Amino acid sequence: MTTPNFQLPTSKGNGSAECGASRREAAGSRCLSRRSFERLSLGVGSWTLGIVVAFTLVGAVFAQQEAPKVKPSQHGSVSQRIADTTITLEYNRPVARGRELFGKLVPYGRVWCPGADDCTTIELSTKVTVEGQELPAGKYSVWAEPGPEKWIFIFNKQANVFHTRYPAGQDALRLEVTPRTGSHMETLAFYFPAVDGHKGELAFHWGTVVVPIRFEVP
Repeated sequence: MTTPNFQLPTSKGNGSAECGASRREAAGSRCLSRRSFERLSLGVGSWTLGIVVAFTLVGAVFAQQEAPKVKPSQHGSVSQRIADTTITLEYNRPVARGRELFGKLVPYGRVWCPGADDCTTIELSTKVTVEGQELPAGKYSVWAEPGPEKWIFIFNKQANVFHTRYPAGQDALRLEVTPRTGSHMETLAFYFPAVDGHKGELAFHWGTVVVPIRFEVP
């Protein structure tokens, strides 16, 4: 009697297929991981670039908002109380820097603002008498017409004007005063060298030229 020859099915072919499938899945996973990493890297790079651009723009804005350069003619002010009256001057202060001032830089016989940029102003809290002439309370621009022997000082009703735009026809008071010689003042100045009771003296001083202006208050 012949014994039947049974052969059990082998799993060789299926094992190969399964291994191939496993390898394809692993490769696909690696490709997916690589693409995800690339997308992540791209996203991080874009985010970093955005931050750099943002900081660059902020830096540019702050650079534009930096403090302005110091003006050549810096601002000055002087205020003096005489009895019950307050006199206040606001002005910008040009510097001589070795230049010949009056009769050269500032021509004789021409109206000029004793200051720079915005015109010099004087404000009076009450009416006053200036060199014997009455000037009502208020705010005025200050102008001058220099001369070798005499100066004309002008108080103009237009207070807020540029220093080269003299408002002709708006003068509140014009005074003829005599200058004197003083020590060198490098930076233009106004000050009150004398105050006594109801009287005071305002001095304009630049270079070696001093122009005194007498005030009397009620």
